[in-house]
Amino acid sequence: MLHGKHTGTRRVALAQAGLAPVFALAAAGIGGHEAGLAVLYGALVALAVSAVLVWRERQSMRHPEWDQHRLLKMFVRAGLERLVLLVGLLLLGLGVLKLAPLPLLLGLVLAQFAWLVVAASTHTK
Repeated sequence: MLHGKHTGTRRVALAQAGLAPVFALAAAGIGGHEAGLAVLYGALVALAVSAVLVWRERQSMRHPEWDQHRLLKMFVRAGLERLVLLVGLLLLGLGVLKLAPLPLLLGLVLAQFAWLVVAASTHTK
């Protein structure tokens, strides 16, 4: 899924994938097994949302003939897809799986910090 160019969004997704188990283990050590599972789920939600962006970015890169109007439509569509996925996965985690809300959201927020880490590391090179 993620071969090819190392774009910023791809680096974020890879960072989120690497950090998810680290966050989960740290949360499990601090708050127990259930907290670790909730943090892992939150981090994986962030990864899933980023993966949609990587997928759409790669799709647009395969079509250099697309004009700005088509790319704008793709950008809006990707935003809506990501929002629907985020809400759906949060509802699943909180409602169906009954995961603890605070650790779940903490995992989501921590994984989103991968965007800042990748942006900072890109600008310091």
